[in-house]
Amino acid sequence: MQKPFIRQWRQKLLLSVVYALLLAVFALLHLPCVFQFLFHVPCPGCGMTRAWLSALSGDFVQAFSFHSMFWSMPLLYAYFIFDGRLFKHRTVDTVILVGIAAGFLANWLF
Repeated sequence: MQKPFIRQWRQKLLLSVVYALLLAVFALLHLPCVFQFLFHVPCPGCGMTRAWLSALSGDFVQAFSFHSMFWSMPLLYAYFIFDGRLFKHRTVDTVILVGIAAGFLANWLF
């Protein structure tokens, strides 16, 4: 019988792989953002794929120009993996997540 901890990790890994494949399909086929297609307004994450493609090729200036919050994605993924707890004090986690949310909102508005 599998331990719940291992089962959760496997589910998170599977979800991560499915999400990565979905993003790859969108990027390779140059599909538009679903949010922007439906509402005719860019979503808070629009530009993130282009930002990461630029960052992975070493062009961080262009990555920041596409989406200034691209750097936060590994941190958000870590929060996903570790069930929202990276630090000993919940307040630190909350402040970081609120700061990232504020950054996404500011990026979206400007």
